[in-house]
Amino acid sequence: MKLFFDSRQMAHRPTQYMINGVITDPLENPTRADTLIKALAALGLEQEKPADAGLAAIHAVHPEHYVSFLRTAYERFMELPNHGPEVLPNVSAYQGAAPDYGPRPLPRPSGILGQAGWYINGLSCAMMEQTYEAAYASAQTAIAAGNELLNGASDVFALCRPPGHHAYADRAAGFCYFNNAAIVAQQLRGKYDRVAIIDFDTHHGDGTQAIFYTRDDVFFGSTHTDPSNYYPHFSGYADETGAGKGEGANLNLPLAEGSGDEAFIEANRKLAAAVAAHGAQALVISAGWDAHHQDPLSKLAVTTEAYAEIGAIWGDVRLPTAFVQEGGYSLSAVAEAAPRFIAAYRNRRQMI
Repeated sequence: MKLFFDSRQMAHRPTQYMINGVITDPLENPTRADTLIKALAALGLEQEKPADAGLAAIHAVHPEHYVSFLRTAYERFMELPNHGPEVLPNVSAYQGAAPDYGPRPLPRPSGILGQAGWYINGLSCAMMEQTYEAAYASAQTAIAAGNELLNGASDVFALCRPPGHHAYADRAAGFCYFNNAAIVAQQLRGKYDRVAIIDFDTHHGDGTQAIFYTRDDVFFGSTHTDPSNYYPHFSGYADETGAGKGEGANLNLPLAEGSGDEAFIEANRKLAAAVAAHGAQALVISAGWDAHHQDPLSKLAVTTEAYAEIGAIWGDVRLPTAFVQEGGYSLSAVAEAAPRFIAAYRNRRQMI
């Protein structure tokens, strides 16, 4: 199994993140990638730098006006009088209470402050000088993984950082700028009629859900902490099953706070059964390790052993599979959970 990673992804080093009303150091930082590289290298994964495939696959998910904003936001923000060190929104555009996953109109504001409020959802996506470069490299890592599967590989790991599953088609959110899992899934649609995305990060992949909510060719299934009192708050509920052609192609299995291994493993079993029922021919897994009880953001009681169990579950699915890195903020938990998951997955795939 190849592990794609680009060192340019380490250039994103913001200094601001708001949690519970306090601006603090971001939990999403380059050390996470270092930890994963070391943990997965011990399993013999072959690290490779992705080629630069350009913007075509990114534009298949994200419109040019959003990409242009990300590319120019920092420079424009630095032209403001009395500006802060990084781009952060101080206004926000109204979003209706009910989910609406149709295309949004172009923003009416032309100034950077109004556009920051339109394109950045909240105070977890501070943008520094090299954020766009890092996010672009993260997307290229995902694209390389997609191409690896298209060229016949059975599985591949995309170590994407910044992560992606909270990014909407035209909105950054939750540490995420480009939706890497969505980019891979859209790539795979070039070869496969039906693709599935599975997300077992402790946070619902709201951006991924939104991108495919009205489509039936890409199934999205997620297990995550109940969002009624947890990020992302506004989506991830069990009654969100898709809309229009996408009705029935979206499955959320929220877990009550305090849920442990049994509930987490059973939810993954249900998701694997749903992938089979959908008739998926290829699989993208948004792999977050932050359901682990040691994670600073976790409200679950999941242990390292559970990741080995779900690795075996996904190894049994036996579809061309791309793993796309999402969350996981305890370095010790990441160093345990990720290799145990991949080892169990590979062992099961090798069984006849």
